[in-house]
Amino acid sequence: MSATNDRFAQSAGLSAETVQVLTEDGRFEPTGAAAEFLPYLESLTDDDHRRFYRDMVIVRRFDTEATNLQRQGQLALWPPSSGQEAAQVGSARAAKPQDTIFPSYREHVVATIRGVDPLDIIRVMRGVTNGGWDPTDPKNGNVRVYTLVLGTQALHATGYAMGVALDGHSGTGDPERDEAVIVYFGDGASSEGDVSEALVFAGSFQTPEVFFLQNNQWAISVPVKTQSRAPLYQRGAGFGMPGIQVDGNDVLASYMVAAKRLDAARSGQGPSLIEAVTYRMGAHTTSDDPTRYRTSDEEEHWRGRDPINRMRSFLAGQGVGEEWFAAVDEEAADYAADVRRRTLEIVAPVAETMFEHVYSEPHADMAEQRAWLERYERSFETDAATKGAQ
Repeated sequence: MSATNDRFAQSAGLSAETVQVLTEDGRFEPTGAAAEFLPYLESLTDDDHRRFYRDMVIVRRFDTEATNLQRQGQLALWPPSSGQEAAQVGSARAAKPQDTIFPSYREHVVATIRGVDPLDIIRVMRGVTNGGWDPTDPKNGNVRVYTLVLGTQALHATGYAMGVALDGHSGTGDPERDEAVIVYFGDGASSEGDVSEALVFAGSFQTPEVFFLQNNQWAISVPVKTQSRAPLYQRGAGFGMPGIQVDGNDVLASYMVAAKRLDAARSGQGPSLIEAVTYRMGAHTTSDDPTRYRTSDEEEHWRGRDPINRMRSFLAGQGVGEEWFAAVDEEAADYAADVRRRTLEIVAPVAETMFEHVYSEPHADMAEQRAWLERYERSFETDAATKGAQ
């Protein structure tokens, strides 16, 4: 490893304790820390490996299209996920259908893998919905709505996980019925008080929960080495739970670590913290300019650790041909084109929708405000009619 690459590896927090399966050039060479998790790879088929790659390619193409849509004035904001695909795909594929997912606002592939329509994510960032999708609808795969306020979803997830445990939906010994919760957040959110409070309650109540921390190296413009003087996964021990660090650009490693810890959560062994070391290749959001705080050398180093290229090299070594990769690229382009077409067809909601779903039951305040709005809008019609008569 060159001096430059070694410097970046150290700043990223990678160490001998990091769980890794695939090398940067796609060779299957598990690290010593990976040994206890390797049995979880034995059940994977060649089709599973291809599915992981397909997931990553499609979401990156979707991410690029959404970024372009924002630049063209079709979205108010977009938080890119490029570079973090392996961490998200591996962990999402490790979850079972009965598990509940609490994303932040960058888990695009997690949501879509579970069944959320990508256009529902687009609607959130276009500003035409107050939520995005109905998390209780079975077609949305138990995925809660995006949370734009840093860290709050950790508290939501822990409260929900406490309910799962108290209702007897975990630790029964029935793997087909037992449930777990997985919550996603970043290194920046890990500095929020809400996340620490969630970890306290999770440890105290031994919730069936996995805290999945995507360390993408930057809390907007603040590097992780400024946020924490020690590797983030070590915080788990302080809250009484296992902490594991995984190479977040290795989809197989992300899968097997998440699968093992989710199994432990479902079986009643309590919560755990996974730190997936990855990199945000784009901006924090489309309102951010990363060239103001990142160097081109750093970005070039992480491009060499691209999770998609790594998995492609692995699959090619397993005999997957170029025609298959080309077919995936074509599918991804079609997927993105469909998202663009449907985005341009979105109709702005009527004003009355702001009163829907504010309360679970009819509420007098909402009725009064809705009536006021109706009177206000009718006043313009009256004024226009009066002026026309004159």
